[in-house]
Amino acid sequence: MGQTNSEELKPVLGSNSQALSQIVEMRKRSALIDEMLNDKLQNTLPNLMRNTGIDMWILISREYNEDPVLKTMLPSTWLSARRRTILVLFDPGHGKPIERYAVARYQVDTMFQKAWDKEKQPDQWQRLAQLIEQKSPKRIGINKSEHFALADGITATEYEAFFNAIDEATQSKVVSSEKLAIAWLETRTKFEMEYYPHIVAMGHDIIKQAYTSGFIIPGSTSTEDLMWWLRDKSKQHGLENWFHPSVSIQRADAKKFDHVQAFSESKKDNIIQRGDLVHMDFGITYLRLNTDQQQHAYVLKEGESDAPEYLKQALANANRLQDIFTSLFALGKTGNQVLAQARKQAISEGIKPSIYTHPLGYHGHAAGTTLGMWDAQAGVPIQGDYPLHANTAYSIELNAATFVPQWGKEVRIMLEENAFFDGENVSYMNGRQTAFHLID
Repeated sequence: MGQTNSEELKPVLGSNSQALSQIVEMRKRSALIDEMLNDKLQNTLPNLMRNTGIDMWILISREYNEDPVLKTMLPSTWLSARRRTILVLFDPGHGKPIERYAVARYQVDTMFQKAWDKEKQPDQWQRLAQLIEQKSPKRIGINKSEHFALADGITATEYEAFFNAIDEATQSKVVSSEKLAIAWLETRTKFEMEYYPHIVAMGHDIIKQAYTSGFIIPGSTSTEDLMWWLRDKSKQHGLENWFHPSVSIQRADAKKFDHVQAFSESKKDNIIQRGDLVHMDFGITYLRLNTDQQQHAYVLKEGESDAPEYLKQALANANRLQDIFTSLFALGKTGNQVLAQARKQAISEGIKPSIYTHPLGYHGHAAGTTLGMWDAQAGVPIQGDYPLHANTAYSIELNAATFVPQWGKEVRIMLEENAFFDGENVSYMNGRQTAFHLID
């Protein structure tokens, strides 16, 4: 594979505004994506395969119906699979490099060796069977999983065709590659982490601009206006949104907090007013990595220069919940264990917690350890029982409810910041919100 000079493209982290100014053109992005992928295939995948005991990993997809894992392995210029694309990753053992094959009609870049010539062998499935026989693997992994959707990428049709093409002896070697697929998706490489904080900074900068650029005019701008401003601003910078942003308001009225409405059913004609506490949920995609962020702004009343102390205390309570929660991460702990311990400690400190943290990476709601859901605070079966691993990224998503006498009700501070777990410590990739954005 042709190498790009990654040093020239490496971001210089400083103020958030620098992050957006360093977004590179599509050709350079393509080179970076391919370099990251090749590095991961070469330097990370061998250990993942050996740790999970799979020496041949087969990924099969048809065009526009891609296995989520296979899609992360396609070169940057392949926006989808082509016809039927079969990738075969084989570990010959003895410390030798992973062999990468594409049983496909077209050459899958130079990262995979073309292993099928239709003119010589018209049957693609038979060619795959021949390759398996030639390599004689002990355990063949396919992406089939009951509980982890991102590890369940083989379709029923491809699964049936695959099994019809191989003999009974080979069939007996086929196992679920669930753990390998999750490991591939959740593991962040050193190379990726040179850029991920820069991407998180981009998201922070757009959020800050949304709140403080003057776009919001109290008494005129609606939450719907702000949602579409976020979409347009992302496009202006050549970024994608992996979900439609949400914007919600809490204010001194009789309305009680509703989680579903706050994130998916907010009133489209809700006009932002002075004295409001505005919340947004926003995420972008760049270099195949995703952000997922939630921050608040306070709309100043006439004569105010800062948010009221009672709202600042509510934010401080949510920051304290973050600290409690992230301090409990440890290798081998399950998401349910961390969730239970964090809730117990927070409650003992007088904080009313709700924790719903998820892995982050190639997908916004990514594969890996689930640490609560907003409607499952007692724990999440299966996904919450999955243990924490080193070199993984998370959206530290949670809220703390504080009763505010001045408003006569609870105020929920809903925070979401992106962090990296190195196996010992959790560190925010580009800081976190500890003070409100102010809208004047």
